[in-house]
This record gives sequence, structure tokens and C-alpha cells, in this order.
Amino acid sequence: MMESPCPPISDAEWPESIADMRDGFAGQLNVYRTMAHHPALLRSWAPLRQHLVKDSALGPDRSEVVILRTGHRLGSRYEWAHHVQRARALGFPDERIRAITAMPEGEDGLIVRAVDALFDHHRISPELEAQLASAIGREAIFDLIATVGFYSVLGGILLTYDTPVDRDIADALDARPL
Repeated sequence: MMESPCPPISDAEWPESIADMRDGFAGQLNVYRTMAHHPALLRSWAPLRQHLVKDSALGPDRSEVVILRTGHRLGSRYEWAHHVQRARALGFPDERIRAITAMPEGEDGLIVRAVDALFDHHRISPELEAQLASAIGREAIFDLIATVGFYSVLGGILLTYDTPVDRDIADALDARPL
């Protein structure tokens, strides 16, 4: 395996231009330590991350379904591992998490179909959009679309630079595999 040209940046190498971000979300995860190779992008990324991760109209449970399916579709080991742990912290049983890799029932299935439509057709059909609007609301649909885009970009970065799963997440999954 070739060494990544952009491994996660250590505290000692952290760029001065984003020094204020190191002790926040950006310094906590390898994905953002990798993005720190481009300080201006990481700084610009922060407000959208805040909205999609913390303030989304989807709410935390629906967001996790979107992110898990996106990580699964991308084949991103990093996103899958991290979001299995986040889903568990939200109280998702392992059966629900596993179902997201296939086609779950109910609202999770509706969300999974929407994620798949974005991957396969780059749009949500009018019929599926109407079902989603009825179930989760239009603002949540916008956030679903934006979340798939956001995590697709992150997945591209993670896969391109072979960013390692953070040690605490890897250890937790080793101790309790899905």
C-alpha cells in the first residue's frame, strides 16, 4: 500500500491559518485533519457542516440513515465505521443499521430509496419526492440532498487519501462488531 500524500495532520503540523479550529470539530477527527491540508476549504466547510450535522431539518436519526446509506454506497469504510458508532449512540439497534445496507421497511426505506436515487439518477423522482414531502417535509428533502452531496465529497477525500478510521472508533468496532 502506498503512503498517502495527505495523511491526517498532527497538532505540530497544524496550519496557523486555522489554529482556532484545531480544538474544535476539525482537530477531533482524521477526516478533518486530512482536510487541513487545504485550510481555506476546511474553514469554508465548517458552516455547512454545522448545518448538516447539527441543525438539519432531518433531525439526528434521519440524518444517520442518510449518512449510513451514503457511506455504504460510496464504499467508505471511514464513514461507515464512524456512523455505525454515531447511530448506536443514538440508540439504533444493530439490526436497523444492517438493514440500511439493504432495503429497510418504513421511513428508513423511503430515505434509502432517496439516497439511491441521488446516486443512480442524480435526482429524486417526482413520485418519491411527494412521498418524502408527506413523510419528512420539503426542508428535510433539501437537507437530505445536501447531506448526500456533503458526505459524497467527504467520501471522495477519504477514499482518495486513504484516511484511517480514528483509533477510538476502530477499537469500539473491534470490541463490538456489527
